[in-house]
Amino acid sequence: MKISTEIINKTVASIQELDTCSMEMARQRLDSLTKPRGSLGLLEDIAVKLAGICRGVPVSEPKTVIVLAGDHGIAGEGVSAYPQEVTCQMMRNFLSGGAAINVLARLTGAHVAVVDMGVLEEIEPHENLYIYRVRKGTGNIANGPAMTREEAAAALEAGIEVAGKEIKKGCSVIAVGEMGIGNTSASSAILSVLTGYKVERVIGVGTGVNQEVLQKKITLVNQAVNVNLPNPNDPIDVLSKVGGLEIGGMVGVILGAAAAGVPVIVDGFVSGAAAMLAIEMAPLCSEYLFFSHLSAEAGHRVMLDWLKKEPFLHLNMRLGEGTGAVLAFPIIDAAVKIFQEMATFREAGISSGTEGGLDPETEAQVFNEFWKRRF
Repeated sequence: MKISTEIINKTVASIQELDTCSMEMARQRLDSLTKPRGSLGLLEDIAVKLAGICRGVPVSEPKTVIVLAGDHGIAGEGVSAYPQEVTCQMMRNFLSGGAAINVLARLTGAHVAVVDMGVLEEIEPHENLYIYRVRKGTGNIANGPAMTREEAAAALEAGIEVAGKEIKKGCSVIAVGEMGIGNTSASSAILSVLTGYKVERVIGVGTGVNQEVLQKKITLVNQAVNVNLPNPNDPIDVLSKVGGLEIGGMVGVILGAAAAGVPVIVDGFVSGAAAMLAIEMAPLCSEYLFFSHLSAEAGHRVMLDWLKKEPFLHLNMRLGEGTGAVLAFPIIDAAVKIFQEMATFREAGISSGTEGGLDPETEAQVFNEFWKRRF
């Protein structure tokens, strides 16, 4: 597929395969720590994957959650339990520190960056706010495309730029979250188009609508797919026809972070739709992603199965904002701390038993080389 702009094309081309040499050295170090091999399960797998992403010793500090916001024309059809002005109101809540994402970010030591991708009402400038405003909300996808292809590309570029700015500030791990009344409708449409599954199978209650509204939502999303006929083999076409500005921004963040060798923690259903589009554009970026939790949104299990990904947590959450992704930060931190701080059998003077561990000379040689690998 031809990428529509030079910036996007360059970003996609910059994404590399994980560094298998660093991953192998990480596995050897983990196998020499004072534990049975593989006994820390997923924590060990995370440390190995991080080593491949970092191309050296895995790190997890500093941490940033990027919350991207945009309004959706389909919200005017009453597909949400909340009015459209809540998007803007919640952005102000994020910036004042009063939302769930702020509470959890403070708990986990993460910085919160908010991005206005296209909210209907203008937001006052703030030190933690990026303003892009590609357009004032999307069109009503039930009647026509969400945006033009050029606007979709601009949303992608905005996300790439935001990721680059946060990484330049020193960020080592990024979590993505979102805010946008009506965005589960757009995400359901994206999921249906990319998987070929019927809308009825992948759609959910979003903000908590009742069954009557859910049936209306199903009808409207079906209508959106049938009216716009997005091409499942062209992710930018899918984004422009049935997506959202904040979804496009998240796609850009994922691509930009992967190109820079920085891991991304994906939140729930809506950010998962962005991850699907990013992977369709650049399959290698899949290796840079961690999936934080299984959302209570009906289509999220379908989405994760299609992606062949397993989330860390099952907490029956469906808030969005990046809340699930931020709750995964301590798991990432734990993997890094185990890797960096746990003693080897040799260091602790403990017999490694029948499982072995490296002999002292090989251990010293491998680890001395590995700790130098900070690219």
